[in-house]
Amino acid sequence: MSHASIPLPTTPESVLPLVIQAMSRTPDARLRELMASLTTHLHAFILETQVTEEEFERAVKFIIDIGQATGPKTNEVILAADLLGVSSLVAVLNNPGRHNDPHAQDEAVSHAALLGPFWRANAPICQASDNIARGNTQGVPLEVRGVVYDKHGKPLAHAMVDVWQASPIGLYENQDDTQDNMNLRGRFQTDAHGVYCFHTVRPAGYPVPTGGPCGDLLRAQLRHPNRPAHLHFMVSSPDHKVLITQVFADGDDNLTSDPVFGVTAPLVGDFKEHLVNGQPHATLTHDFHLSEGEMTFPHPPIP
Repeated sequence: MSHASIPLPTTPESVLPLVIQAMSRTPDARLRELMASLTTHLHAFILETQVTEEEFERAVKFIIDIGQATGPKTNEVILAADLLGVSSLVAVLNNPGRHNDPHAQDEAVSHAALLGPFWRANAPICQASDNIARGNTQGVPLEVRGVVYDKHGKPLAHAMVDVWQASPIGLYENQDDTQDNMNLRGRFQTDAHGVYCFHTVRPAGYPVPTGGPCGDLLRAQLRHPNRPAHLHFMVSSPDHKVLITQVFADGDDNLTSDPVFGVTAPLVGDFKEHLVNGQPHATLTHDFHLSEGEMTFPHPPIP
């Protein structure tokens, strides 16, 4: 065979067909589809923006750095996906909440939100009304309660509500050696009427980790790192899709500029404040509506 008959790249545009052809024998049809689409978009991006060798080298280094910066207490890979809006996009795409649709009131499904980099599996099983603010955690006392429903509005007994949050100084317990293990984390089972209830302290907003390559990216883009105050929830029940979501404190200054694009209107909670014996307290009532599906849990970003 002469060299002239061997398919070799001759122009920048001629590389892509050769790559697609090389991947065309992939037995897994979905993997074949995903990789062909990803490769096509990557090549189009490089051609459109005329990526230089120096820029390519810098991009490769960023990918290497986020991997090397990931460890037992932080996950820069997930954080990078969060900061690019990819995590929120996947959550919204795969969990299109409909409870604000006037034509779907009988099939309400709560809005999902990104998992984030700080969920830990196997949080302590708690009793109703237990306080997850352990040790010497200080802050404004907060009572949280609500009902877990199926999409038709029927309460779900024995559903599991997994909750985690940052402390009032904006740190999760795995980031802060002064906090007890599993502080501000807990799992609560709904009662026969689908009701859950727990006590905690009001969360504070906090900056996403900025000590690694993702922080460098934020600074290069002149973006602030501050997430609005929120509680994380993972709600599950057999024969229902696991709901991963967040509830944000109304009135937070960063609701419209969340660096991970996680806030949607239905996720803004009504944190009511009042005085008890002259001291500030807060309450939050928030219901969850699950959709039917397989009860599959995500892989924990951290141990």
